Amino acid sequence: MSKDRVTTATFRKYHAEGKKITMLTAYDYPMAKLVDAAGIDAILVGDSLGNVVLGYGSTIPVTMDDMVHHVKAVARGVQRAMVVADMPFLSYHVSREESLRNAGRLLQETGAQAVKMEGGREIAETVRAITGAGIPVMGHLGLTPQSIYQMGGYKVQGKDEEAARKLLEDARALEKAGAFSVVLECVPTPLAKLITESIGIPTIGIGAGPYCSGQVLVTQDMLGFYGQFSPKFVKRYANLHETIMQGLQSYRKEVESGAFPGPEHGFGMDEEVLKKLY
Repeated sequence: MSKDRVTTATFRKYHAEGKKITMLTAYDYPMAKLVDAAGIDAILVGDSLGNVVLGYGSTIPVTMDDMVHHVKAVARGVQRAMVVADMPFLSYHVSREESLRNAGRLLQETGAQAVKMEGGREIAETVRAITGAGIPVMGHLGLTPQSIYQMGGYKVQGKDEEAARKLLEDARALEKAGAFSVVLECVPTPLAKLITESIGIPTIGIGAGPYCSGQVLVTQDMLGFYGQFSPKFVKRYANLHETIMQGLQSYRKEVESGAFPGPEHGFGMDEEVLKKLY
């Protein structure tokens, strides 16, 4: 594993060589340090922080200030991985000028190296303006959580001919607009393969099968942090929920029983000094 900083050029190089790109989420400094130290190529500070960290039921309430706060923390913990910051709901829809200003803010104030935007042809010109200003853009197609109410729920996208053709055309439009890569979320495996073969930029899959140029997952999902139901496309590599609960419950029991803290966890003082206090 190279220690060189991962950039958009690294993405292009890996794609040309057929080397898979690894990506995970992080929303704070300690997790970012761990993900980076593990050699993951890119860290997505997703607006999924609304669900995963802030306790919202969707990504819609996440604001630009939320994103700036969390991306700053992540960037401080990273030495090698590329940090990609999600542009939250309505931060790139009102006007091109405001979109450019918000994208610039995410890079200028946080230390991120790229932004991610949901949508296809309808945002292509905005993507073109942002990349034209020197800001790398990662696209996001398929299941796009910011449009979840319009989509009617968390469903696999692109299953019929019309929807599949639109996704393919959207991917081409994003590439033409200057995006350096595109996330494909909850897209049928054969369609994700076709899209990957049809464009010249890397695809990053999440629930899109093995043929994408790379993969991304929510770190808390793949580590089993919450112990709840997880999507079909998530593979759990650990069960931190169980480990953490065991530790928390052991602490509670030992405090209640008086087993913690023990003598080894305290600090002594000079007996003569102590006597003078009585």
